[in-house]
Amino acid sequence: MIDAPLAFGGTQAASLWLSLGFAVLLVLGTLLRLWLAARQIRHVAAHRNAVPGAFEGTVSLAAHQKAADYTVAKTRLGLIDIALSVAVLLGWTLLGGLDALNGWLLSFLAPGLWQQVALVVAFALVSGVIELPMSLYQTFVLEQRFGFNRGSLGLWLADLARSTLLALLFGVPLVTLALWLMGAAGSGWWLWVWALWTGFNLLMLVIYPSFIAPLFNQFKPLADTALSERVGRLMARCGFQAQGLFVMDGSRRSGHANAYFTGLGRAKRVVFFDTLLARLSPAEVEAVLAHELGHFRHKHVLKRMVGIFAMSLAALAALGWLARQPWFYLGLGVTPNLTLQTTPGLGAPNDALALILFMLAAPVVAFFVSPLMALLSRRDEFQADAFAAAQADPRDLTAALLKLYEDNAATLTPDPLYVDFYYSHPPAAQRIQALGRLAVPGA
Repeated sequence: MIDAPLAFGGTQAASLWLSLGFAVLLVLGTLLRLWLAARQIRHVAAHRNAVPGAFEGTVSLAAHQKAADYTVAKTRLGLIDIALSVAVLLGWTLLGGLDALNGWLLSFLAPGLWQQVALVVAFALVSGVIELPMSLYQTFVLEQRFGFNRGSLGLWLADLARSTLLALLFGVPLVTLALWLMGAAGSGWWLWVWALWTGFNLLMLVIYPSFIAPLFNQFKPLADTALSERVGRLMARCGFQAQGLFVMDGSRRSGHANAYFTGLGRAKRVVFFDTLLARLSPAEVEAVLAHELGHFRHKHVLKRMVGIFAMSLAALAALGWLARQPWFYLGLGVTPNLTLQTTPGLGAPNDALALILFMLAAPVVAFFVSPLMALLSRRDEFQADAFAAAQADPRDLTAALLKLYEDNAATLTPDPLYVDFYYSHPPAAQRIQALGRLAVPGA
């Protein structure tokens, strides 16, 4: 898949520019992330000792302070995660970790498809192992400290084993077929791989609710007849059909509450966490569900799917070009072979290197467009709230949101810039203020 190489000096110069550009973007992105996290910590801590005026009488000081402490603790842990992720990224790329892993595999596997599959699997397993300590700490120290973790270490390990087996069961055949297409389908391989990726994701939307999710949680039909009838009338008014209404044993692992739609076509399901039903009144449950139905009425889910598929097509097209450029590999840590004036392992095609390097480098660039994606998501949330206010009493949605903010220890006083950059949902004050206007006739 590598084009006839440029003159070695030109290739080397291009690779140096790529290394420099990658390093500059990584440093700028890291500094920006650290600065935003520091702003969030200072802002939340500064407003810890007083409930905002808009929430006086509805949120207790103790709940407000718990949310502030939880937010600060999560953000501080995020600082460590930022440092760790940057170190790991540099290790894989500019410091030659991926090159070393590839060379080690080539020492006992012949170049070709199976060596490439082994490289992807080995990379995924090593990355997963590196992430385990942070995941353990977050679950059994941070979440435990604030009373959210309800799972045992045995359950956590069982979940890890199931997730790993599922990733191997579905991921290895998918990666094998994708790598085969990259080598066999010519210069337009990226179109075939995109079709494969899109088809796989659509298949997962169909089979996940009925076959995969039940491996991790129990899903029982909603037993509350009155609530079921109330929800059924709401869905009928909104023209929404689902396979059923289910209650998930979310309390088995966490104290956080939620509700969501899952599936595609006739496989769609409405799922309530048992923690949500235990906390909200029937009217509040209806209002929360009306919000979720608003996403479907405004086609937010469909638009996001189309957007994701379009972006994946553009990304694969870019990879289709980059994978033929020797400087792409050299600039991201695959060292040159001075005798062959090419890259090791690339005398025979190694599309797995191209795929992994692209997956590592793309988020460094994509980070700078994340505020736009967050803005669009917050806009969708306001639209869904407005739809819910037309289908149910907005005061019920406000009450439900206040309970959910309290139960999930979501801060009421986030830093505005942090919100602009990261928040996919509007902060509580903005969201409830907008609902308050909708609750006033003629507003």
